[in-house]
Amino acid sequence: MRTLRSHEAGGPETLRLDDVDDPVAGPGELLVRVKATAINYPDVLIIQDLYQMKPPRPFAPGGEIAGVVEALGEGVKGWAVGDRLMAVPGFGGLAEKMVVPARIALPLPENRSFRDGAAMMLTYATSIHALCDRGELKAGDTLLVLGAAGGVGLAAVELGRAKGARVIAAVSSPEKARAARDAGADGCVIYPRGPFDQDGKKALSTQFKDAVGADGADVIYDPVGGDYAEAALRAIAWEGRYLVVGFPAGIPKLPLNLTLLKSCNVCGVFWGAFAARDPKANAAHVAQLFQLWEEGRINPKVTGTYPLERGGDAIAAMAARKAIGKLVVTMD
Repeated sequence: MRTLRSHEAGGPETLRLDDVDDPVAGPGELLVRVKATAINYPDVLIIQDLYQMKPPRPFAPGGEIAGVVEALGEGVKGWAVGDRLMAVPGFGGLAEKMVVPARIALPLPENRSFRDGAAMMLTYATSIHALCDRGELKAGDTLLVLGAAGGVGLAAVELGRAKGARVIAAVSSPEKARAARDAGADGCVIYPRGPFDQDGKKALSTQFKDAVGADGADVIYDPVGGDYAEAALRAIAWEGRYLVVGFPAGIPKLPLNLTLLKSCNVCGVFWGAFAARDPKANAAHVAQLFQLWEEGRINPKVTGTYPLERGGDAIAAMAARKAIGKLVVTMD
């Protein structure tokens, strides 16, 4: 089988297309013929050894897949050869076949494509955990979403609307603003590209404050970081919740006096660890996501597809923060 692998730490240009033996399903595992693999920001980091997870090399990036069961390992029940599935294995998805633990696999509905199945779970599961568990978002709250046209950003916009919140999307271009509005955002802020000097940060904060209103944002969803973080935090409401999701613009240093002045919470969001520590709560979120998907209230926005040999190009586009919604590598 073919697989696009990382042999040494570096950017997407270091990935190599290899021919290797097919994997074999062990006890409790499923052998999957991968049909589609979504690219997410962790794929940018994992091949540089900058992510929390550091697989032994060589390994294939690609942490989110959809495909067809080809074989069952010993002891696996509830699955059959030919079943369609989706899963978030963390890495290994840029390959024509892979094995996944049966416990992490989810049935892919017959009326959904492999492309959409691959693009569904990671962003929406992260966002529902962030908004519900960490942000305690409720109907009538004002939600400010940074990076609102990216995969997790659009998921947060849709889920915020589904929860009855007023959603303000912060994006870097008119094209991205259109995508956020199409996803249900009530208003949009188009911010300039950082980094910013002090005057620039102050101007950005004024943009955020004007957009959310005098009372501030009850919940701020930040998958961007960098200089945007402090500017957004200054627009938070009294006892608001600031959700730390990711750092493609850099890891910020927040002035903690702002948390005192607003009596607000800064909350980390690590969906993978949450799912492992509290599988029942995660399963309840997943069931809710599938219901919202069936109702058409959420739907992955895939704006680019790539063949396996160009999987590095998809990762490069993600690294450059050019992507709107999700990018997917297809194997057929």
